[in-house]
Amino acid sequence: MTEVDSPQKDGVLRRGWTTGACATAATRAAYTALLTGQFPDPVTITLPKGQQPAFALAREALEADGAWAGIVKDAGDDPDVTHGALVVARVRRGLPGSGVTFAAGEGVGVVTKAGLPVPVGEPAINPGPRAMIAAAVAETAAAHGDSGDLAVEISIPGGDALAAKTWNPRLGIEGGLSILGTTGVVVPYSCSAWIHSIHRGIDVARADGLETVAGCTGSTSEKAVQTRLGLPDHAMLDMGDFAGGLLKYLRKHPLPRLVIGGGFGKLAKLGAGHLDLHSGRSQVDFDWLAACYREAGGDGAGAAKVAAANTANEALSLARDAGLPLADLIAARARDTALGVLAGETAVEVLVVDRRGAFVGQADG
Repeated sequence: MTEVDSPQKDGVLRRGWTTGACATAATRAAYTALLTGQFPDPVTITLPKGQQPAFALAREALEADGAWAGIVKDAGDDPDVTHGALVVARVRRGLPGSGVTFAAGEGVGVVTKAGLPVPVGEPAINPGPRAMIAAAVAETAAAHGDSGDLAVEISIPGGDALAAKTWNPRLGIEGGLSILGTTGVVVPYSCSAWIHSIHRGIDVARADGLETVAGCTGSTSEKAVQTRLGLPDHAMLDMGDFAGGLLKYLRKHPLPRLVIGGGFGKLAKLGAGHLDLHSGRSQVDFDWLAACYREAGGDGAGAAKVAAANTANEALSLARDAGLPLADLIAARARDTALGVLAGETAVEVLVVDRRGAFVGQADG
């Protein structure tokens, strides 16, 4: 595979290609072979921003009524669950005037819940990849004088197992993975895919009429909050470090109630006004925590220990040993930050969870 727009450089993470780009290239190769009997290898496609990457074919075959081609996905240096997966496109002639139609093959999911950008019952091939595939089909049809009426089946062998590591089951996408990608390019360690999943989770919750959703910073807090509140899986938004991504979208697409759950350190960052809770992009402010300790009723000596603490959990332990409700105060500050972003459209409760999954603080207004 040739990456024409972002070659590897020392110290620079290598970009890769989305499943949508791979499916588009595989479709173009298979359709070309259906029309000419020959597979272009490598096969070149044009992405929405004009890049023209070339993809090597991993597998190919002509059939009595169609053709198929497979491309191994290269996600670059991104920790993508589908990196190394085989993306296959099988094409057959469509009915006259049908245009391009899509089907889910092995390992590609089907949408079963409303609120996603693809209707219920359709294969989980997002609008971006559908548009890329349709454009590649149209270009190929024009080059060979064909109608472009084509039935396209996309599959990812083993995708059903990979999908268990994604949000798909929670979002109501059953049977496999989604074919994703807006630009066709995977930016290494990009936040965009995670935030996109948060947004789709909110869309599904709204479409299903849920009153309450929960955004948690990690698996321990998520399990504790879900058990405590008895929420269904699709009410659980895997917020992670992206509090801003959740809150800003929820401001535009409100729900009645949001519960935020997380560890003391992460929620201390949120309480201090940070919307990105990743350790590489925000830090716990121990002087601020010391001021909160004093506000919770602590003395100067204890506040000095908090200011000199090595970790947020050490600060919490100091407060708990002194019998101070510091975790409740941090929950209240985190709630204030969230309400400031939401502009009053959504009620907010914050639950602070320790490393064992026990609740140590809360604020619900």
